[in-house]
Amino acid sequence: MPVATVPGFALEESGEHTILRLTGDWTVMTIHLLDEDLAGLKHDHTVLVDVSGLTRIDTAGAFLIDRTLRAAPEGSGLTGTNDVARNLIDQVHAVSDPTPPAKAVDHGFVALLERTGRGFVGVMSEIFQTLAFLGETIVTTLRLVMQPWKLRWTSIVAVMEEAGLDAMPIIAFLSFFVGMVVAYIGATTLRDFDLEIYTVELIGYSMLREFGVVLTGIVLAGRTNSSFTAQIGTMKMRQEIDAMQTLGLKPMDILVAPRIIALLLMTPALTFVATLSGIAGGVIVGWSSLDINPGVFLDRLRNAVPLEHFWVGLSKAPVFGFVVTLIACRQGLNVGGSVQSLGNATTTSVVQGLFAVIVLDAIFAILYMELGI
Repeated sequence: MPVATVPGFALEESGEHTILRLTGDWTVMTIHLLDEDLAGLKHDHTVLVDVSGLTRIDTAGAFLIDRTLRAAPEGSGLTGTNDVARNLIDQVHAVSDPTPPAKAVDHGFVALLERTGRGFVGVMSEIFQTLAFLGETIVTTLRLVMQPWKLRWTSIVAVMEEAGLDAMPIIAFLSFFVGMVVAYIGATTLRDFDLEIYTVELIGYSMLREFGVVLTGIVLAGRTNSSFTAQIGTMKMRQEIDAMQTLGLKPMDILVAPRIIALLLMTPALTFVATLSGIAGGVIVGWSSLDINPGVFLDRLRNAVPLEHFWVGLSKAPVFGFVVTLIACRQGLNVGGSVQSLGNATTTSVVQGLFAVIVLDAIFAILYMELGI
């Protein structure tokens, strides 16, 4: 085994730069002799490190030389003929550089078109993937419904309790106060025309057709979406979904279908509770501020507001529940292996769920208006 040569260095000052001449073996076994001395050097000029005198070098010695160059003024570099040392120092420098130079932002018209194109392609890709997942979900759910003995009823009932019954109090309270707000606004506006009694119709139409189901969808998008995405995403991070597939189990059957079926069943029930709570809020305002007896309020509501408006609002509920659950499950399955991806997927799930509820409600409003319903 060859004897290690003691490492050393020498400084040669000139008017414009300093030459640091290296000699000996700069390896992990020897560089501890120079570590403190080399770190204590102060450089007023650019430094040229002469590596021609090196006999042996490894990554530890290359790191020490790279550290010296980083501490030197701008313009410092290597000199001398030693291809092995140069290549190794360059590799260490590339690996240990944590912050690559920031790319200059191009504000030109071509760059604007490029960013617009990339954004459009991203949106189209997201729509295509969502439609593909939609088709797979529909096929899986219909297949399981046609074969009910394959349904996981325990999972369905558990999701119905978690996403349905547990959400009922917050939906009821929220709808109750929204009903009160709508009644106060209607009473204040209609009082100028001596038409306060028409607050009953305002409450009836708004809660039966719109607010009951929309508030339910918004609460589900904020509460259930985040929960489903976090649950499935955590399973994806822990590789539990990969374990399912290894055992021959289908994640669509185990994770997605029970949640879809549970929300399809519970969303109409939650909408019904939200509608009743909103009307109750209107009754309270009518009784306390407009001197409308609750019996008179309910009798006028029954006679003036057709029952078909209740079915119009209830018809939207399964669609909202299906779409919200679809988005939550898809984002959960898209989670990668990092906590950051889980947070991003949860945020995206909630935003897309809220957006889908509002857009779908607008589409339903246009459709029912054209149909005269």
